[in-house]
Amino acid sequence: MPDTEQWRSLLSLGEMEVIGRMPNSSNATLLVRVTHGDTETRAIYKPGKGERPLWDFPPGLYRREVAAYELSRALGWNQVPCTVLRDGPYDEGSVQLFVEFDPQQHYFTIHEERENLHDELRRMAVFDIIANNTDRKGGHVLLGTDGCVWGIDHGVCFSDDFKLRTVIWEFADEEISADLIAAVEPLAERIPAEVAELLTDSEIDAMYERIEWVLQNRVFPSPGSRYEYPWPIL
Repeated sequence: MPDTEQWRSLLSLGEMEVIGRMPNSSNATLLVRVTHGDTETRAIYKPGKGERPLWDFPPGLYRREVAAYELSRALGWNQVPCTVLRDGPYDEGSVQLFVEFDPQQHYFTIHEERENLHDELRRMAVFDIIANNTDRKGGHVLLGTDGCVWGIDHGVCFSDDFKLRTVIWEFADEEISADLIAAVEPLAERIPAEVAELLTDSEIDAMYERIEWVLQNRVFPSPGSRYEYPWPIL
């Protein structure tokens, strides 16, 4: 099922069965089997009821998971696995297609060993600026068995207070390529409704400011302090 709309339909309409809980997650992160007709797949279900309160983000982090997918889709980059908003066994949450990946690979190994994938990492770095990702750990960058680089865990994105926190700093001060700029430019005119409806007005306004910063500066930012690195880094 390579077609995105087919994945969206399966994740949105399929019957969910909880298989187990993913380890090392601060919030409830459940591996589920989703079945619709003769088709089934595995997915990650993050119910709102399983979230721990945060002082700097309102409840509903799962909505930001969906917004991140919709933003990646709007940019035409599709680095976030298909993610939908729906009810599940523990009420509303996000349901994200499970990506088959190499567990030995993460951001640092990909950057060190696979120069041919550096442009995908650059693309993810631009995405994180626009999404204001405050927790891009190395383990949130997956090398899929399909050979593509995937980004996961976007629950703490889109704050209206700019606080990018990431491990992707190797491209600091490098010029952002023209093709990445071209993908960002349409968002300066209009952020898609599929993204905007999941965020507050102040968060949307702040995203426009970040988009304008990227278009005006056209370089990857550099870290100003150690607080701009996540911990743990994996």
